[in-house]
Amino acid sequence: MKVFDSGARERIKKLEKENKNLRREIKGLVREKERVEKQRERLREERDRLKQELSKARRAGKRQAAPFSKGEPQKAPKRPGRKAGPGYGRKANRKIPKKVDEEIRVPLPGNCPQCGGGDFVDCHEKDQYQTEIVRKTRVTRFRVGIGNCVQCGIRVQGRHPKQTSDALGAASSQVGPEAISLATVLNKQLGIPMGKTTSVLEQGFGLSITPGGLSQALARVGQKCEPTYDSLVQEVRASPWVTMDETGWKVGGYKWWLWVAVSEQTTVYGILPGRGYEEALTLVGADFDGVLVHDGWRPYYRFESAFHQSCNRHLINRCNGMIDVASPGGKVFPSHVNQILCTGLDLRDRFAEGAISQHGLAVATGRLKSQMKELLDRKYRLPDNIRLAKHLTHEYDYLFTYLKFHGLEATNWRGEQAIRPAVTTRKVWGGNRTNNGARTQEVTASVLRTSHQRGIQPVPLIADLLRSPQPYVLQLVPQNSSPN
Repeated sequence: MKVFDSGARERIKKLEKENKNLRREIKGLVREKERVEKQRERLREERDRLKQELSKARRAGKRQAAPFSKGEPQKAPKRPGRKAGPGYGRKANRKIPKKVDEEIRVPLPGNCPQCGGGDFVDCHEKDQYQTEIVRKTRVTRFRVGIGNCVQCGIRVQGRHPKQTSDALGAASSQVGPEAISLATVLNKQLGIPMGKTTSVLEQGFGLSITPGGLSQALARVGQKCEPTYDSLVQEVRASPWVTMDETGWKVGGYKWWLWVAVSEQTTVYGILPGRGYEEALTLVGADFDGVLVHDGWRPYYRFESAFHQSCNRHLINRCNGMIDVASPGGKVFPSHVNQILCTGLDLRDRFAEGAISQHGLAVATGRLKSQMKELLDRKYRLPDNIRLAKHLTHEYDYLFTYLKFHGLEATNWRGEQAIRPAVTTRKVWGGNRTNNGARTQEVTASVLRTSHQRGIQPVPLIADLLRSPQPYVLQLVPQNSSPN
């Protein structure tokens, strides 16, 4: 019995010792866990801080030079102006004007300014041209005849082709159509605010008009341009391909959206309260069966009758952004996607140059789609790669449409180029105050942008439209060379 008790006590002591050791080990593990948790929290905070700094640095790289700065000025900047050497081509000069309104003869002086002599040899003349703005306003008084018909008694008044309105009395003093057309370009195309537009008219031409009066005049321009706008919408809907984009806008302080639909020769804008399929319908129509080029925004895919081309540049930029911040293992997937997309663009260029045949292009396109499909069939662990793979899976059928429809753009750059002037306008004066102002904005901006595409000067066309008693569709006939 004593032996048993002695053995039991030994085991108890041993167990107590093991228990103390285990407790000591548990305490050590708890402290280690706390240390790891603190370190983990510090790393999390450091990660968030670095992400914020990276985001700030990337935003700073995309900002304009003013009022934001991309950094300190260079200590030894390059010399401004055109660089010397044959690599820059022939230096351009101002073209000789085709029309001369006034000719002034400039004879030799009576005496030499150096020695005072009065005799000259090798005398000849050379031409110099000076194109000037004549700062002058022209006031026309129309003596309007008014009378009553003897037969029916109706009041009748005359109208001259240069008149823009039949208003008399308090509204008899009006601003001419050329001035209003110029103001339309300044405000609706160049984005100059109403107040500054009136300042340009007054300082440049001596024409005084209030911002409110100018706003009413521009509203009348919008009403006169309504038939032209409707015609442009129909032209876009009948186009074989259309590029669409949208951006935020403000109407009366509320968040609206400015939409744009661009074809090769036509641009139409729409300022609408939403960013969905119903708003897109107002520009291209539900039965559009051409190719719709866009940035992958989901409502565009509800156009079931249309073919689709997803913007490759958006995807390439997304991959480049991921590559910049990803780990070595995490950047493999976006790098492969980037390479496939760039190979597709290279194939397009080689086919346009005649370096590969139609059959070779089809075979290479199928190979690219197979490579992309193989990438998307894999499983990814990182959240950014998972999101990219999910997006590409949805866009898979629309990545290389441009390789099937030759001449089709692979990106929505036309839409973004058309959006850019509107973004500039939004930065300067924010948007429109009323729905009527928004309607005037979308109508006049569409006419002006389309005129720019077709190389047309819109001022004389709008001036003639304002002189017409009834609205009509402007004949925006494309010129031989049209800027994009």
